[in-house]
Amino acid sequence: MVKGINLTLLIGPAVPVPAPRAVIDSLQSVQVNSGKEVTGFELRFAVDRKSELINTMLPAGYFDPISTRVIIVVTLNGLPRVIMDGLVTQQDYAPSNEVGQSTLSVKGRDLSVAMDLVEVSMPFPAVPDVGKIHAKLAPYAVLGIVPLVIPPIIPRVQSPTDGWESQTASTDLNFIKTLASRAGYVFYVSPGPLPGQSTAYFGPDLNLPIPQAALSANMDAHANVESLSFSLNGEAKKVRIFTIMDPITKKVPIPIPVPNVDLFKPPLGARPTPPAKVEFEDSAAKDDPSRAAGRILGFLMNNSAAISGSGSLDVLRYGNVLQPRMLVGVRGASPAYDGMYYVDSVTHDIKPGEYKQNFSLSRDGLISNTPRVMV
Repeated sequence: MVKGINLTLLIGPAVPVPAPRAVIDSLQSVQVNSGKEVTGFELRFAVDRKSELINTMLPAGYFDPISTRVIIVVTLNGLPRVIMDGLVTQQDYAPSNEVGQSTLSVKGRDLSVAMDLVEVSMPFPAVPDVGKIHAKLAPYAVLGIVPLVIPPIIPRVQSPTDGWESQTASTDLNFIKTLASRAGYVFYVSPGPLPGQSTAYFGPDLNLPIPQAALSANMDAHANVESLSFSLNGEAKKVRIFTIMDPITKKVPIPIPVPNVDLFKPPLGARPTPPAKVEFEDSAAKDDPSRAAGRILGFLMNNSAAISGSGSLDVLRYGNVLQPRMLVGVRGASPAYDGMYYVDSVTHDIKPGEYKQNFSLSRDGLISNTPRVMV
């Protein structure tokens, strides 16, 4: 690829192996989109009528959906990083009358797609949510998926004499995401850290408190981003008033105002954005105290940020691969927008001789609350 940067492509059913020479020579670009809950990829190949990919490998099932696994590893300065581990879900072939202009596109998603194929009905009498999650994830250990499950803050176990919860005609992925939403958590499958290994995370929407090298803009020779912009949404912050019934008579409504503050993502700005909206949530009044408390906690753990940022960078100039779900510093963007940000998503665009990334950032509050950022 580029001096100091190497791309490793592993493809195959069950255990992926290094892609053959014909595949590497035809590869035009690699795109990996690491979002908040789903990671997707696209491999684009240049082919012609005599291409081995079209005449031999494609008919033989080399890129068959679901059964074909793809692992993409980027090595920067000797340090390998697994940026994708997933299954092929789609093929797109576009033949052209012009020589060398035909393209084959292979798209896919992370290994969570394997959990979204078969609808299952299964009862869970007297089983806590943690037990349900581990039971659902156990069959996928064959794919190298390691569960990382954080118990809900307010556990709920229903007595079998009162009934029990069941997974009714839904896929494992939808069932797990339903449990995550109820607890105010998120669920996603993250590739790595080793090839062939992934982590299934069930827990609060956390960003690792590990700062990455700062994104520098408007700093002449020290700038390491190609573009960077920010937006402040004055309507993003709100106060939600939950109404619950008193636990004794269950007739007296009690309003509980809940501020728009994320418990696990504290404001990274010294001047937080004030709330502009007031919403009322009455559905919690019909719930028992533990479920109502879960709704309130879910709101406190999934609040929107008022400030969002986006931009692009060249990895070679940046000197590192920007990682999602971590922190990154920004400098040179003005005193109002400098400081630390959460990295929400990253898109890797890889071509021969080129490696660029698009990214999105977020935080709440203007003016940095840290004196310096890591360069």
